[in-house]
Amino acid sequence: MKDLLHEEETFDKIDFTGKPLAGTEFNKCVFKNCNFANSPLARVLFSDCVFDNCNLGNATLDGTKLQEVTFRNSKLLGLNFYQCADFLFSVSFQGCNLDFTSFTGKKLKKTLFDTCTLKEANFSDCDLTETKFLHCDLSQTLFNRTNLTKADFRTAYNYTIDAEANTLKKTKFSAAGLMGLLAKYDIIVE
Repeated sequence: MKDLLHEEETFDKIDFTGKPLAGTEFNKCVFKNCNFANSPLARVLFSDCVFDNCNLGNATLDGTKLQEVTFRNSKLLGLNFYQCADFLFSVSFQGCNLDFTSFTGKKLKKTLFDTCTLKEANFSDCDLTETKFLHCDLSQTLFNRTNLTKADFRTAYNYTIDAEANTLKKTKFSAAGLMGLLAKYDIIVE
């Protein structure tokens, strides 16, 4: 890509793999059916952008700026979101595959995860205050020293959360999900 600034553009069915994007800014852009798999997205700014049905699996996010970015129905396997710039970091996810991703240390207050799979994801040392996990599969996802104040897990499933290793204040769970809080005690509830 030669242009370093893209505003209010729609990119449809573009294969970005191998294209140098460092230093590029995308403002209010929409990416549909695009492929960013294994792409170097280091030092790229995405502001008010939407990724719809895209593949960003194993992309490099070193210093990437994600500001008010929405991901819909996209594959985000193995992404290290902790590498993204912290300044104005804001994302939301709907219908995405986020297996094996890491958000370690990120502030994700009020973030929406709606109908996503987050198997073996890592939320250690994150601030997930008021974050919503709606209809999400959290199988083997790690929560450690995580602030889960007012987080919503009522429709999430397959999670295991150690209440002693995380901050749980007014955190919302369904009765069916309580076993995920008791797993470490190896007790039987019938």
